[in-house]
Amino acid sequence: MALGWKLHGEGKSPAPGELVRPDERLTWPRMVGFGAQHVIAMFGATFVFPLVMGLDANLAVMMSGVATIIFLLIVKGRIPSYVGSSASFVGAVVAIRAAGGGDATVTGALLAVGVVLALAGLAIHLLGVRIIHRVFPPIVTGGVVMLIGFGMAYVAADVYWPQDPWVALITMAATFVFVGVLRGFLGRIGVLLGLVFGFVLSWVWDRTGGTITSPGGDGKVTEHFRVNFDAVAQADWIGLPTLHGPVFEASAIVLVLPVVIALIAENVGHVKAVGEMTGADVDGYMGRAVMADGVGTVVSTAVGGPATTTYAENIGVMAATRVYSTAAYYVAAVIAILFGLCPKFGALVAATPGGVLGGVTTILYGMIGLLGAKIWIENKVDLNDPVNLVPVGAGIICAIGPVAFPVTGTFALSGIALGTLVLLAGYHGLRAVNRN
Repeated sequence: MALGWKLHGEGKSPAPGELVRPDERLTWPRMVGFGAQHVIAMFGATFVFPLVMGLDANLAVMMSGVATIIFLLIVKGRIPSYVGSSASFVGAVVAIRAAGGGDATVTGALLAVGVVLALAGLAIHLLGVRIIHRVFPPIVTGGVVMLIGFGMAYVAADVYWPQDPWVALITMAATFVFVGVLRGFLGRIGVLLGLVFGFVLSWVWDRTGGTITSPGGDGKVTEHFRVNFDAVAQADWIGLPTLHGPVFEASAIVLVLPVVIALIAENVGHVKAVGEMTGADVDGYMGRAVMADGVGTVVSTAVGGPATTTYAENIGVMAATRVYSTAAYYVAAVIAILFGLCPKFGALVAATPGGVLGGVTTILYGMIGLLGAKIWIENKVDLNDPVNLVPVGAGIICAIGPVAFPVTGTFALSGIALGTLVLLAGYHGLRAVNRN
């Protein structure tokens, strides 16, 4: 099933304890609401990471929609997922630019990674899911899911939360209520309601309390209003993002290739998380998922966009809403493409205050981390075994830190990428030693 969905019940809301499966949908107006929620959930990271890497953020948003449609078609609609700009490449891209590489060199290196990732997915698909079970048993997949979620904690804690701690706290508390107390459709879009609430709260606070002195997204402390519509006023209603072709340089490609390992593990972890949440056996589609992410990356970087990956934020939204319909993701993809073609609307969403994002991402990242624990519980993983406990614990701390390991004078593996490598190498290394 790639396109076409059965109506779930009366199409209004799933009954208590039920979920809307990938091949089901609610009424289209409701699916538009869920799609918008997924766009908001991914927007902060998909917009911010390209900015950090010096790439066109509007193009990144547009290509995230294109890549998501590619992903859903390749996995035949069996794995609901949004693919957006990957954070795993930030360190490598900074190193490439430090060595004098320009935009074309950066996207050329990322495109090469996409090719390798697609080939790895094809190999997994042809060799069978057993290779995944050998490389990524439940202790590893649960650990990867956990470090993906908890490894993003520093973004909420160090980037978003300090921009406005009170708004972050109130937004988080309000989202608790929206998700945990409201019933029916309103409860299902609780994350979106939390974002809207926080946005309105920030705007009202600006009108009544004036400016705030705090760090911005770049870390510089300034006096400013929480909500700034200057970029919205200056942006055009309709316009194409800036496009450019890739340039391939071996030295740049070598810098980013190690990230392939983290991306494979990240995709496998996300697929496992979706399988756990939906109760469906999606192991047979893991190769397709990895391949789809690689193809999406190739398409995005071929026109100057960033590399893509499946998004923890959107899996967190699914966990909160229990709506796994791929129809919501197709809607989200179309909205993202329209965002890319409408700089003014993109600027409006990008005006969401950092404090608001701090409150919401704290919830979403935590929920993803706990899904890793759920995988362990469901598979009865033995955490008394030091072969399981030691490398997984070290990998999670590397991700949460985030711990950085310098590879060259200008490049370091850090955070989720380093944590994934420590977890995988440590676990399989100890297993090999204990067999002998």
